[in-house]
Amino acid sequence: MLTSADFATLLLTFKVASLATVLMLLFGTPLAWWLARTQSKWRGIINTFVALPLVLPPTVLGFYLLVLLGKNGLIGELTTWLGMGTLPFTFAGLVVASVLYSLPFVVQPLQTAFLSIGQQPLEAAATLRASPIDTFFSVVLPLSKSGFLTATILGFAHTVGEFGVVLMVGGNIPDKTRVVSVQIYNHVEALEYTQAHWLAGGLLGFSFTVLFILYSVLNTTPHVK
Repeated sequence: MLTSADFATLLLTFKVASLATVLMLLFGTPLAWWLARTQSKWRGIINTFVALPLVLPPTVLGFYLLVLLGKNGLIGELTTWLGMGTLPFTFAGLVVASVLYSLPFVVQPLQTAFLSIGQQPLEAAATLRASPIDTFFSVVLPLSKSGFLTATILGFAHTVGEFGVVLMVGGNIPDKTRVVSVQIYNHVEALEYTQAHWLAGGLLGFSFTVLFILYSVLNTTPHVK
């Protein structure tokens, strides 16, 4: 059975994943729109940076984030100057690391959805004198619902399952930065396989469920011609 410590890690994990998903959608949506529409020479470089966590070992990304966010790091010096202290081994640090690590799982589905819209609906909105903002909310968003659904589910689910990055940046502090993936590691390290089975099985069921819902919804969503 799950212990109170296990439930605490589950609650913290879902808090981090929920906040990180909201932030990824807020920042990822304009970024994906720009990547889908721009002809800038910087497009390839930005795309590469966004996709880097897909191929970079999590511990490598976690290490460099730890350096950047630490007391002597560029971002750490800024947050210290602003009176916020340093972010490593804090809830805020977990969220920042989660956003950067899971961002491609939000940006790439949105970018694909925006590209699939094509130019014709946007030109039609322009002939009706719709502003760019009106066009985005009245045309682009409705036509990109499946992309937003995919981005939200994948971003949230991927954040829940993080290990290397959150361990490097957040550490293993009970009730503060210990997320469920780290708790599973702790159980295995202590040879508490029964407890590890409960948590790992729960994550397995969660992952299967969200993917099943995602594919079921996408299969019933009409495609834009």
